[in-house]
Amino acid sequence: MAQGSGGQDGGQGPGGINMSEMFGKMMEMQDRMSDMQEQLADKTVTAEAGGGMVKVTANGAQQLTAIEIEPDAVDPDDLELLEDLVMAGVNKALEEAGEMAQREMQGAAGSMLPPGMDLSKLGL
Repeated sequence: MAQGSGGQDGGQGPGGINMSEMFGKMMEMQDRMSDMQEQLADKTVTAEAGGGMVKVTANGAQQLTAIEIEPDAVDPDDLELLEDLVMAGVNKALEEAGEMAQREMQGAAGSMLPPGMDLSKLGL
């Protein structure tokens, strides 16, 4: 006679995975990621354009926190150059801030995951 499954598997799901433990780990990881996102707002990167004529600072939340423009970059007869320098600086700073945030989040997630588990396909 076959034994019935009376739900006495100790919370184990398919493949012997303890679902209660896994849920707890996922909640812990979510809390940690939330904390990391808050910390990223305090970390900044600064990018330069035009040989340092324009400096743009962005934080890990990909928000601009400062723009510095050298007086020599301001030519009333060539505002297009200044606009291009500002745009280049902003794009570079946001790109670097995004890369920094991704590295930080991967580090936080990696310490919580079982060995060999890769979240890169999920954008982390």
